[in-house]
Amino acid sequence: MQEFDVLIIGGGPIGIACGLEAKKKGFSYLIVEKGPIVNSLFNYPVNMQFFSSSERLEIDDIPFISKEAKPKRNEALEYYRRIVTSNQLNIHLFEKVLEVQRQPPLFVIKTDKGQYSAKNIIVATGFYDLPNKINVPGEDLPKVSHYYKDPHFYASQKLAVVGASNSAIDAALECWRKGSEVTLIIRGPEVGQRVKYWVRPDIINRIEEGSIKAYYNSNVKEIRPTELIIDTPKGEVTLENDFVLALTGYMPNFEFLEKLGIELSKDNKRLPNYNPETMETNIDGLFLAGVICGGMETHKWFIENSRIHAPIIMDAILKK
Repeated sequence: MQEFDVLIIGGGPIGIACGLEAKKKGFSYLIVEKGPIVNSLFNYPVNMQFFSSSERLEIDDIPFISKEAKPKRNEALEYYRRIVTSNQLNIHLFEKVLEVQRQPPLFVIKTDKGQYSAKNIIVATGFYDLPNKINVPGEDLPKVSHYYKDPHFYASQKLAVVGASNSAIDAALECWRKGSEVTLIIRGPEVGQRVKYWVRPDIINRIEEGSIKAYYNSNVKEIRPTELIIDTPKGEVTLENDFVLALTGYMPNFEFLEKLGIELSKDNKRLPNYNPETMETNIDGLFLAGVICGGMETHKWFIENSRIHAPIIMDAILKK
């Protein structure tokens, strides 16, 4: 069984940053990623453009050059892939962590492809894997998806988009421009205030001109094979419907964190217990990095403000 100073769970931008920092400090390390390099970014919509500018997505001071100030998904994939390959990072792809056991002074990590031991573990798994369900009848129908990839699929179809955040609004606009008949179902009274500033006026204009129908202060009640039932302030409405994109956000894998022994706050935020000065959790030698630190507050941490976690963690390990 191979033993490492540091085993990093998650091969996204922050997991990669941790790998770079571990290599710099001379630690033996391994990154384990259940999918391809930067799996979450790979699963973003094909035309997605980041809110952040390219220099704010950089890791380890490696320049990120993009055609526009705000890069697109394909540019980010190229950037992070080149970092992994050019630095010859020790990363195992398409390998899923199944179990972590504490056997002091080590952790034993079991995956679907092998077993390792490590003195320290960093969890950098993000939050994109588990969608926030709307929990209504019919949500498990094949016509319903919690992920959006390409607008071409929905051309000439009656599409309902549930949500008011960036992912929902981007999908609504892209699909409408490819010929979908788009209806937005928004729980609150308006389009989300965090929607990208150059996109928000666009969707509001499309709604006001009637190109995209929006139901505010409304909720999906039931999804049927050819219909959608929604509750609105004016009563129940039945819509003809071919597909539903329920883009209502995502959450970290709290079950996995709890299995590791990490304490979570008892309120709805479910914040994990960690020391912000070292990023170490209540479990000695177990660290958190990236957006997972925010619990249900998934808007709190991003690539740009969690890049600092990598050097903080490695310095804490070095002091040990």
